[in-house]
Amino acid sequence: MRDMVEPQSVQPGQSQETGTGHGGPALARTMGLFALVVYGVGDMVGSGIYGTVGKAAAQTGNAVWLAFLVAMVAALLTGLSYASIASRYPRAAGAAYVTHRAFHLPFLSYVVGLAVTASGLTSMATNTNIFAGNLAPFVGLKEAPWLVALGFLLLMTGLNFWGIRESMWVNLLFTAIEVGGLLFVVAVGARYWGGDVNYFETPPRPDGSAGLTAAGLLSGSVLAFFAFLGFEDMLNISEEVKDPRRTMPRGMIIALVCVALLYVSVSVTAVSVVPYKELAAAGAPLAAITAKAAPWLPRWVYPALTMFAAANTMLINYIMGSRLLYGMARQGLMPAALGRVHARRKTPHVAILALLMVVTVLALAGAVTDLAAATALLLLCCFVVVNGALVVLKRRAGEPPGGFEVPLAVPVLGAVVCGALVVARLTTRNSQGALEWKAPLIAAGLLAVIVVLYAVRRPKNVTEETLAEAELS
Repeated sequence: MRDMVEPQSVQPGQSQETGTGHGGPALARTMGLFALVVYGVGDMVGSGIYGTVGKAAAQTGNAVWLAFLVAMVAALLTGLSYASIASRYPRAAGAAYVTHRAFHLPFLSYVVGLAVTASGLTSMATNTNIFAGNLAPFVGLKEAPWLVALGFLLLMTGLNFWGIRESMWVNLLFTAIEVGGLLFVVAVGARYWGGDVNYFETPPRPDGSAGLTAAGLLSGSVLAFFAFLGFEDMLNISEEVKDPRRTMPRGMIIALVCVALLYVSVSVTAVSVVPYKELAAAGAPLAAITAKAAPWLPRWVYPALTMFAAANTMLINYIMGSRLLYGMARQGLMPAALGRVHARRKTPHVAILALLMVVTVLALAGAVTDLAAATALLLLCCFVVVNGALVVLKRRAGEPPGGFEVPLAVPVLGAVVCGALVVARLTTRNSQGALEWKAPLIAAGLLAVIVVLYAVRRPKNVTEETLAEAELS
């Protein structure tokens, strides 16, 4: 635990906080390796396995564990690229920063930054509604969940403003609870492993044939890949991590490996305890598992765990989004006010309040499921760009290396895999055989909005000088 909260050692003439280069207070470096890993694990688990395992089982049957394994390899390629970037340029808004450093196109950097922000905003709104929907009946507000949502948003805002150290203590508690729920599933279901279960059995294809195919595995892996989203958020808190050039890559890789092992264990347990057809039809897959493996467990346990997972994911995305806006403001891509840091709390208070206003509107507007799917698609496109940026920077003469370097093949393969996932998502068909057009259309609309915002604001001070200032700060 000391790694999580003890102050950073400060060399003579240096400040414990990151400098801003803009005058005024800066973010405080208080996060160690343990806190960083907990942050990453909490983000990925909270937005992934609790609902994804049933959907992935519908695609790949008992081979769902293999889908998660393939998805882990795909995520690890981009994760390694992000780890290398973090060791080179440990900046808030790191994706936008590295994009501009590689391509010198403010517009592209602006699109990447706002696309990542939009993904965080929809995740915050979605998880706010999940939390409110689960808690409202227990507090007598079943007919007015919006009151619970507002109270929850204000509570998370206060915590984010209070400080990164305090937020990480809450993140640690929530992550322990949600990961503990998954470990409990594995513990009570382990006795079902093996037996007569065929772990390569898949649903029959439309022509009546059976057996695992590359196309079927890819389809399930595309879905499973989204359970790993969250590793990219770690880059945006680089300025609050101690010794980030060394700690960031280690933390990212450890978090991804831990989550992958957990996901594979849970998916093997899931199809061992419950037939994959029942698992696919279950509204709450983990509850269906425990209903058979631990029938003595009270039914309220997994709805409660869902609330903790939603709260944790919301908090982590709130932290990420506020630091992303802060970093983009310092790079000249967003209004300078968003780059302000509270003198006492050392948190980007203006960015925090700005996100509160947007998320409140999204959460109270109701359905954001399609918006979340659209921003996830945009996020995959951002991964292609960021992997490409690392390729450019690795090949550029005179570009200083980082503390963690990867072969050129890693970002190349990362870009190819993410590009393939984008194509797979765009060509996904529904049960009637028609293309699923809603999410891609919304993604195109979001992109159009970002283009309009850029045209209206037209950032003019994104130059090599501002990037150099950000690099020195």
